[in-house]
Amino acid sequence: MPLLSVLSRMERNGVKLDVDMLHTQSSELAHKMIKIEQQAHDLAGQTFNLASPKQIQEILFDKLELPILKKTPKGQPSTAEDVLQELALDYPLPQLILDHRGMSKLKSTYTDKLPGMVFAKTGRVHTSYHQAVAATGRLSSSDPNLQNIPVRTPEGRRIRQAFIPEPGFKILSADYSQIELRIMAHLSQDKGLCRAFERGEDVHRATAAEVFSVAPEQVSNDQRRHAKAINFGLIYGMSAFGLARQIKVDRKAAQQYIDRYFERYPGVKEYMENTRQQAHDTGFVETVFGRRLYLPEINSSNHLRRQYAERTAINAPMQGTAADLIKKAMLSIDDWLQANNSPVSMIMQVHDELVFEVPDNEIEAISELVIQHMMGVAELSVPLIVAVGIGDNWDQAH
Repeated sequence: MPLLSVLSRMERNGVKLDVDMLHTQSSELAHKMIKIEQQAHDLAGQTFNLASPKQIQEILFDKLELPILKKTPKGQPSTAEDVLQELALDYPLPQLILDHRGMSKLKSTYTDKLPGMVFAKTGRVHTSYHQAVAATGRLSSSDPNLQNIPVRTPEGRRIRQAFIPEPGFKILSADYSQIELRIMAHLSQDKGLCRAFERGEDVHRATAAEVFSVAPEQVSNDQRRHAKAINFGLIYGMSAFGLARQIKVDRKAAQQYIDRYFERYPGVKEYMENTRQQAHDTGFVETVFGRRLYLPEINSSNHLRRQYAERTAINAPMQGTAADLIKKAMLSIDDWLQANNSPVSMIMQVHDELVFEVPDNEIEAISELVIQHMMGVAELSVPLIVAVGIGDNWDQAH
């Protein structure tokens, strides 16, 4: 309830958009999509509609005879994203179809749509935040949804460049660093994980050193990438099969990585087993602050539903605690802004990140203040670290 007035203010504040930039991006995406279509037609040896699952199916599986990895409920070869991603490891055409899909989604969902959502009176876009949609307690947003503007692709990041401040202001972005892993260290009290965070080590490098039995300074980029996938994958209940697919190794090797991880971090394994058991016994799990997350399917007779509930049981206390922390931070910062009649506006919340519009002459002071409030909302057994970025648009600041 206390967060309602904060969200109301954020919704009214809105965020300024560079509409001309979005129009330019739309036409650039359209050109790129045409190029991809031409390349795909050349590879297929004929024209076909890249947006039609039926035509894609005919080209990939009937004409080119690519391996069928999965079937739809109707018994047809699947052209779902995960299937195309796997095929793309060995064949160029599925990758082009994925690229085309990604660009088409960006164009229709953001570059075409956002300019029409700008409120004429303010020149800004005003999202709606919801507290009771995501089961973990994370905020969600709609009209437009700001929570899932992709950040992993250059095209996705370019959309963030269109989110700009008013003249004389800068965008300030503040982000909790590796928050879920830190919460995992706090909940599991695993000595190795806690030690890595207390020493301020790169936790993915530290994990790689443990799992691959090498000195931290000898960890390769690939090993660090694999360790990062393991660190985050296990939080989300990823299986050896899922990990193998993500880091492109065979299932046996992925299982060995997971086994070695649990040998090195026994506290994590114990926490996972205890949490799973507690969920079965009580039907709920709790965040660090005691907020309950109920799991009605945890004792389901359906194996898949039960497994999903078990994965949720392990992940929910971390995601839920991260949601609690960012909400506490929002309350704390908003209290200060209101009490001091500050010209600073809190304009967006995206997962573990808060975004502000700050006058040029107050950047340094507000950066310090935001870090102080975000770090001060809770005392975990490992430090809470906040990264701050400043820029002339959201992408620059992030």
